[in-house]
Amino acid sequence: MKAASCLCFARIFLALASTLLVGCASVTAVQLPSIDPSAALASYQAQVDDQSALSESQTPVRWWELFNDSTLSALESELSQSLDIQTAALRVEESRAQLGLADAPRYPTLALAGSYSRSAISENSPSHRLGAPTNGQDMWSLGLQTGWELDLWGYLRHTQASAQARLDATYYGRDAVLTSVSADVARNYLLLRGVQAQASLVEKNLRIGRDLVRMAESRERNGAATRFDAASARADAAGLEARLTQLNHQRDTLMNALALLLGKPPRELDERLTFADLPSMPSRLPIGVPSELARKRPDILQAEAQLRAAVADIDAAKADFYPRIGLTGGLGVQAFDLSDLGSWGSRHYSVGPTLYLPIFEGGRLRSQLALNETRHRLAGIAYQQVVLRAWHEVDDALGAYASELERHGQLQLALEQSEIALGVAKRSYHEGSADFTAVLVARRSLLANQAELSDCATASALAVVSLYRALGGGWSARWAGEAATNGASS
Repeated sequence: MKAASCLCFARIFLALASTLLVGCASVTAVQLPSIDPSAALASYQAQVDDQSALSESQTPVRWWELFNDSTLSALESELSQSLDIQTAALRVEESRAQLGLADAPRYPTLALAGSYSRSAISENSPSHRLGAPTNGQDMWSLGLQTGWELDLWGYLRHTQASAQARLDATYYGRDAVLTSVSADVARNYLLLRGVQAQASLVEKNLRIGRDLVRMAESRERNGAATRFDAASARADAAGLEARLTQLNHQRDTLMNALALLLGKPPRELDERLTFADLPSMPSRLPIGVPSELARKRPDILQAEAQLRAAVADIDAAKADFYPRIGLTGGLGVQAFDLSDLGSWGSRHYSVGPTLYLPIFEGGRLRSQLALNETRHRLAGIAYQQVVLRAWHEVDDALGAYASELERHGQLQLALEQSEIALGVAKRSYHEGSADFTAVLVARRSLLANQAELSDCATASALAVVSLYRALGGGWSARWAGEAATNGASS
């Protein structure tokens, strides 16, 4: 089983390495040093048993259901209430409108224009000296105007392509926010259950501590123990009460954090988040096909779309150096009297080409091209950083998952021995063959082992959350297709 798990890890690293190399080939201006995935794999030895195996089954969209926790699933179903997700969705609408603005100039324009004016010329004007009357004149005009830029060098086409790529980036950005918020909800929920489990352990030990206080005080009254025993027992119980107060505060903070993630006011989720056991670990973790791993990360897809937008901006800046040719035309009627607008003699028209050729603009065009080329290189570096960060996140998540499983078995053994030690110490103290210090040491050791085991269980669950965040899980593949569909329709 260990060999199969290590082979699965190696495939994941190789898949991410190939994605990183593709990113380097796309942007030759930025180079990253080569990284050997086998070296990263050799940095730790995964210890995964048959009960918690990794599989190449398709990564589930609703990966949190692997925990079989109805409360967690209910919270995840309310992600649409998150203000972060609503903001990301509005960013998509904003980018879609910007795409419409960028796409509109590629098509002919047609407008209806009408006007009325009454004017008179001065008696001292040259027109009057030539015989024009100075009395007021009405002027009525009505007609159609049209125009179309031919875009022979692709300026408008590249501008539209840049806007389309940025719309794709906002789609993937929304998916990245959804992935992040989904993981944050699961993470805070599991932390909450971990804190509640710790608080339950402290409460149980506090009851034991109070029993020890009564036992020590009774033995002191009977002369079988000193004041030291009773004082030590009371001090230990007071320390547990202080720890319980701290854990209750952490519980309230995590409940409010979950409410904030879901766009709710403080304390609204308190009744739904009463004490429950920490969710059990999934028996198997489907992680998908390693070769498709990088294509599932919304942030990688977003960085790739931003890189495409930067390339389109460069092409548009280059096309801006060439002449811009358009066609304009007009057709309408014009008359001094409104009643004459319908006559054939009132017609007028115009048609012809327009030419715009930049000759001197103070270096604006060259500076714009240099700016876009620099942004392209920055986008290339950002793309490679995202891929490299994904590589590290997967490596860290897999390492944490494997190490926590191994640590859990060791802590379970330590807990069993601590329980035996505490039972022996209590019997010896009750019989008078051991002092109270032995009981305190044994009980504190038991509490420490219980707390660490609970912390290990929480950390194991958090490692699963981190793994699916790193795999880009938790966002709908249907959303991913919206950007591609938009691009095809444009």
